[in-house]
Amino acid sequence: MERRPWRLRFADLEETLRVEQASKAIRTIEKSACRFSPTFLTNRHARKRPACGLVLFWRCMPENIVSDVEFMRSALAEAREAAERGEVPIGAVLALDNRVIAGAGNRTISDCDPTAHAEIVALRAASKILGNYRLLGTTLYVTIEPCAMCCGAMIQARISRLVYGADDAKAGAVRSCFSVLDHRQLNHRVAMTSGVLAEDSAAILKEFFSVRR
Repeated sequence: MERRPWRLRFADLEETLRVEQASKAIRTIEKSACRFSPTFLTNRHARKRPACGLVLFWRCMPENIVSDVEFMRSALAEAREAAERGEVPIGAVLALDNRVIAGAGNRTISDCDPTAHAEIVALRAASKILGNYRLLGTTLYVTIEPCAMCCGAMIQARISRLVYGADDAKAGAVRSCFSVLDHRQLNHRVAMTSGVLAEDSAAILKEFFSVRR
């Protein structure tokens, strides 16, 4: 597969990769083609590169269906705990290197915070645990298609991949109402997989709202 660099100028881009990580990512691209997410490399880490701008490479983010199901079950457990607190039952977990870094359910009512969606709470917790507001190489598992706010947070956090269960016809910003994550003008793209345990994810929501009607 041909390696093609894109030159970008982002003065505020602080996150970098080590040379060894970048080289490994490039070798991965040359071996196989699969889902991609962007990896950034600053010029001070790249040999024989021009002094201006940045160089962007695409690196592979392979899917693992078995792991996806396991992590989604963890997200469903977070959703059930949220339902017990009287919150809309949506759960999220963030994984890195096949282990859960952080998990959360909706906390908008508990925290009296309109931004405390499961995805946001999980991203905040993971950033504190990892000591970095950039979450490169991570995968976010969410029971329901994220909204526009949460999609924006994923882009800011530079997560590599999103896996979600059921579509949200009223507020989904991945593909149902909007297509935020793959907008062509963004400087970061998030690989996406949908429909993992979608029936289970939708069933929790239906049960929750049926009791309250």
